[in-house]
Amino acid sequence: MVPALRYLGNACGRAHGGFPGGFSAACSPALGKPRPLCQGGRRASTRAFDVVIIGGGIVGLASARALILRHPALSIGVLEKEKDLALHQTGHNSGVIHSGIYYKPESLKAKLCVQGAALIYDYCNEKGISYKQCGKLIVAVEQEEIPRLQALYERGLQNGVQGLRLIQQEDIKKKEPYCRGLMAIDCPYTGIVDYRRVALSFAQDFEEAGGSVLTSFEVKDIEIAEESPSRSEDGMKYPIVIRNTKEEEVQCQYVVTCAGLYSDRISELSGCNPDPQIVPFRGDYLLLKPEKRYLVKGNIYPVPDSRFPFLGVHFTPRMDGSIWLGPNAVLAFKREGYKPFDFSARDTVDIITKSGLIKLASQNFSYGVSEMYKACFLSATVKHLQKFIPEITISDILRGPAGVRAQALDQDGNLVEDFVFDGGVGVIGNRILHVRNAPSPAATSSLAISGMIADEVQQRFKL
Repeated sequence: MVPALRYLGNACGRAHGGFPGGFSAACSPALGKPRPLCQGGRRASTRAFDVVIIGGGIVGLASARALILRHPALSIGVLEKEKDLALHQTGHNSGVIHSGIYYKPESLKAKLCVQGAALIYDYCNEKGISYKQCGKLIVAVEQEEIPRLQALYERGLQNGVQGLRLIQQEDIKKKEPYCRGLMAIDCPYTGIVDYRRVALSFAQDFEEAGGSVLTSFEVKDIEIAEESPSRSEDGMKYPIVIRNTKEEEVQCQYVVTCAGLYSDRISELSGCNPDPQIVPFRGDYLLLKPEKRYLVKGNIYPVPDSRFPFLGVHFTPRMDGSIWLGPNAVLAFKREGYKPFDFSARDTVDIITKSGLIKLASQNFSYGVSEMYKACFLSATVKHLQKFIPEITISDILRGPAGVRAQALDQDGNLVEDFVFDGGVGVIGNRILHVRNAPSPAATSSLAISGMIADEVQQRFKL
């Protein structure tokens, strides 16, 4: 049984229109299919839904799918700001199906990851989506890492991770002939998959069940619809208006936001709490040249530093046969800044003034400098990689892709590590559910998360 959602407990719900006392049950319409609203001076292109999901990444699409499969009579729409779906965190994902070993026992991360991994494997089998259960070694290369490795093994057992075992040097060589290490955790349940393909399959399921996906719809405002006499016959059926940057509108009864890198801003648009703030961290990957791919068979990870949510530079095979090395973790000066010099003045100002980044940086200065150094100098990353596979040289690698992680940060500079969901009170707040923090392993956990969100939506909105 998954525990109840963690809420921020804030009030939210500024009202831009009428109905200051909120909406009574008598004003709620019968739930049904979307229809254009041509009344009250609005464009004929305005659409109305029972439920709208903002965000077309893997979590938003999984949630939309779960909702429409449970409630086929509802009209449900997904709004995505890009021209296509799953382009950002989902599309830049390492592709690892995590087993759930890393996360604090009894946390949502641990429970959802263990459940989600099983669900992802089942879903891929059902849909014929290719994956590889290639396993993972978490390798201690220094004597002082062994106690942390053993503690991690115990944590994995507590979390119910399948097939874990501690192995010594000779068994490491059997699994990964070119890898050196003193001791390792063998985690055979870890796999790899193309998460964007999975997300697009979720979208296909959703549309085939009657859902609607609206792309190129960048949300600019969320507000209460103004009362209009022309609507008096049916009452205010769809009280929430979502407007995009082209001044197009969608109306709905309820909203679920899964906005990833923009989760704080979307929450603020609806009048809810802007905290925790999102701080973007870019992760740069290197690529192992094709002629050197034989050096790596499965995932090879270092023993993680529990002070940070990042798992360290690791070796990750991909579904296309390539091998990714990385990532580092450096501050991005743009929320979708995949290149080192991508910059947004607004994003940078928000990072500095609204979040607890300054406190985080002061507490972890040496770590930040080290990550920046590795980002600038390939030799520093290669030196780290050689701790695990000594045969790798700088001539064996190329610069590869990058991703940007939406890391939630509180005002005290603490990294928010678990899933956070935000509901509020007031006119809008009673009709909205924000997924405020869905960190890695959100892709692995997406089907488990979607089930939990569907439960909460059903209970909260009394569908």
